[in-house]
Amino acid sequence: MSVVIGIDPGLANTGYAVVEGGGSRTRLLTHGLIRTEPATPHARRLRALHDGIATVVAEHAVESAAIESWFVHPVSKAAMGMAEARGAVLVAIAGRGLDVEEYSPNSIKQAVTGSGRADKAQVRTMVNRLLGAALTSDHTADAAAVAICHLGSAPLRRAIGG
Repeated sequence: MSVVIGIDPGLANTGYAVVEGGGSRTRLLTHGLIRTEPATPHARRLRALHDGIATVVAEHAVESAAIESWFVHPVSKAAMGMAEARGAVLVAIAGRGLDVEEYSPNSIKQAVTGSGRADKAQVRTMVNRLLGAALTSDHTADAAAVAICHLGSAPLRRAIGG
């Protein structure tokens, strides 16, 4: 069994889900949302994301991590916030000695729903079915989908030596 953290990064809302899986068994260990307020000084928001993810990784003996790959946001200010949030999360994970695998939004949707064009509701529904959960936040459901995608790709990564 492998313990994976999936992360859906964002400056205001970063979703995470820790999933344990191997073979045909997959279960949700914990999930949550790290929220930061726009009125909070910027550096403190990034520190909250870093510390929150570092704590979850340490508390749940996470063995590997996965994150949604970068996409270009049409609003440059939002893109900068997303990039900085990703940086804070990546540093937190690296600080625990873990590497991070990145997956495109379409490959995550494909792995969870069978369609790379699934909408958020379809992803959330399938994540809840696969994990026997009742996730209501798109951010935590997306994070769980990232973790499920990562677990599903593990046999292929091992086969090619990755």
